[in-house]
Amino acid sequence: MNVVDYVAAKISSPITIDGDISKDVWAKADWSKRFIDMVDGGPAIYNTQSAILWNDEFLYIAFDAEEPFLSAHQTVRDSIIFLENDLEVFIDGGDCYYELEVNALNTIYEILFAWKDTFLSGITSGKYDSEIFNVHSPATFTFAGDYDRTGATFWEGTHPRGARWAFRNFDLPGLQTAVNLRGSLNDDSDIDDGWSLEIAIPWQSLELLANGRSVPPVEGDIWSIFLGRFQKLVVGGKEVQPHPASAFNSHGIYDTHQPDKWSKILFSGREI
Repeated sequence: MNVVDYVAAKISSPITIDGDISKDVWAKADWSKRFIDMVDGGPAIYNTQSAILWNDEFLYIAFDAEEPFLSAHQTVRDSIIFLENDLEVFIDGGDCYYELEVNALNTIYEILFAWKDTFLSGITSGKYDSEIFNVHSPATFTFAGDYDRTGATFWEGTHPRGARWAFRNFDLPGLQTAVNLRGSLNDDSDIDDGWSLEIAIPWQSLELLANGRSVPPVEGDIWSIFLGRFQKLVVGGKEVQPHPASAFNSHGIYDTHQPDKWSKILFSGREI
């Protein structure tokens, strides 16, 4: 039997994506526990919580992030957002997975990863028959995982499936994101409360990641989704490296790219 980390309730009406999580619909949702340190499961520096809802058109995800000094500077789409403070979502699709990062300016970075063994074994079955998935494109790179790449794991990373293709020119059709700031951005003269993020993803856009499942889901479907946060810290004039990472689940390793360790989200037909 699958262990479920979170049950996402269904809603009948759409949600206006404006970053405001004080809406009645989010008040009725089940909010996650406080995020924990991604590596060791200990307490995270700042509180972060998330909630997931869905209807037949969209997957909705909300974050509430404590942040005493709101900070964001990157404004160019697909900049490396995790170099500063961000909130992140990964969605597993079996032979591929999707990553979304958002900062407090609502600048987004999105990318699709596909395991190299999928291409090598010739079992793609037309799944990637698009110029977006051209492995010879200047926007396509090989990727091994995050910081824990030393010695024998440098090239292929720490995951048993090894390396993957990273398609940086991938954009999820119909994606909506919005943030709401509770404080003053890039002004350290005062103490801020934090920020919130709302995300809406059309189920139609997730067909590539459905891996045989229905889109929209049916009652009892389970998807593996990573919900996390990276926090830039400067102590004594030096930036702490790597940035502290917190998530719904601990990975036991500093690597977000571990789909088997992501949260198991069950989609319930129970409407709120």
